[in-house]
Amino acid sequence: MFMKALLLLVFITSFQAGLTQELPVTLSEYFSKMEEDPQFSSAIIGFYVLDSKSGKIIYSKNENTGLAPASTLKIITSATAFEMLGKDYRFKTTIGYSGKITKHVLDGNLIITGYGDPSFGSDRWQQTSHPEKEIAALLQARGIKKITGGIFVNDLKWGYDPIPDGWIWQDIGNYYGAGARGFNWHENQFDLFLQSADTAGVPTTLIKTAPPCIARNMINAIGTGEKNSGDNAYLYSTPYNNKIFAKGTIPPAKNNFNVKGSLPDAALTFAEVLGNYLTDAGITHPALYRSYGYLYLQNEPFPQQADTLQTLYSPILDSINYWFLQKSVNLFGEAFLKMMAIEKNKPGLTDSGVHIIRNFWAAQQIEKNTLKIVDGSGLSPANRVTAKALVNILSYARKQSWFPRFYDALPVIHGIKMKSGYISGARAYTGFIENKKGENFTFAIIVNNIDGSPTSSREKIWQLLDLLK
Repeated sequence: MFMKALLLLVFITSFQAGLTQELPVTLSEYFSKMEEDPQFSSAIIGFYVLDSKSGKIIYSKNENTGLAPASTLKIITSATAFEMLGKDYRFKTTIGYSGKITKHVLDGNLIITGYGDPSFGSDRWQQTSHPEKEIAALLQARGIKKITGGIFVNDLKWGYDPIPDGWIWQDIGNYYGAGARGFNWHENQFDLFLQSADTAGVPTTLIKTAPPCIARNMINAIGTGEKNSGDNAYLYSTPYNNKIFAKGTIPPAKNNFNVKGSLPDAALTFAEVLGNYLTDAGITHPALYRSYGYLYLQNEPFPQQADTLQTLYSPILDSINYWFLQKSVNLFGEAFLKMMAIEKNKPGLTDSGVHIIRNFWAAQQIEKNTLKIVDGSGLSPANRVTAKALVNILSYARKQSWFPRFYDALPVIHGIKMKSGYISGARAYTGFIENKKGENFTFAIIVNNIDGSPTSSREKIWQLLDLLK
């Protein structure tokens, strides 16, 4: 009986060893074919696979070559935020005033001060979606029926520049190019609604914007494209600029076609939205709206907050991180980056956050030259990360108490628990695979300088990953 059990164990061990030996050969054969494919013949492919349990290298090719990782960089920011801020961390926003409150009058200014909360005004959580209602209810509870001064929003806790160096002109006016400010609202986005003609080449009609106040700053040069041409509209703006230029095309015969853009001044926009809501709620004021960032750039003074009425808190970091990875919200990553700098008593600037991230992973034996990053979200094409560094960070994460929450936040793409990344000419994936044989793999693949169809290249990369299933 003992000998039969021993022989069975030897057979199973040998069979599993055979599988492990065959897999690198299979991966190598497919990888070679990929390199010969016209779409990848001028590309660089970094690919690294570990056995998650043993740490054994299953396959590696160009794993130490720094490549543009696109949004797979988000796993670096996410893991660092879990370590340095903690899964229960909350951002805050204070509602205060200058002057004094006498009977039913706030004789002074209403001041909203942001401390970087990226969820403030976001529709992803019920409790954050309409802060203007919460502020109005707060003032009503205090018996305030009139504000003699203005509505000021302090957005300077992270400096006046929300955009990381390295983000490109074509991105920063669109929703995914919304930078992180000391005060953020509605994920720093607005909606543009258009009606296209039935015929290509005809200009579109601007129906409305949400919030409505954005419409007066729009220059609409978006035209009607060919049938099945898709959304090829781009918005161009810069922080604090009062004009937004829209160009490109949308498909024909569309009514209320939605194009999302980034707000040039989220603080000023929110101040006006709040002011309109307060008026509707019966609280009078002179409709004076200002953001501290704008005043700073104009070298104008801004009022100092005398007292705080209430502090509003964000959902916990764990919840924000879920959407950060699931929906690849760039703003959330930039907010994590800057808040890590603040918590380390550094300026709330992108460069400070990048420095802290690279130092943290250097202390975990992941060399700085494998993490040449310039932002927290991967939007910049100037980022350079190695496939090996991504895998090593995921391997570190597996050993931490917060890993189940981190793992839960990773999307399921093509049946694989992984984060994807895509910018022009670059596509990347990193994550975990547990196959039908019970094997567990941690992997990263980064491909730069892809030619041809993004969809076609994606399918070919997935076929490579299918070999691990």
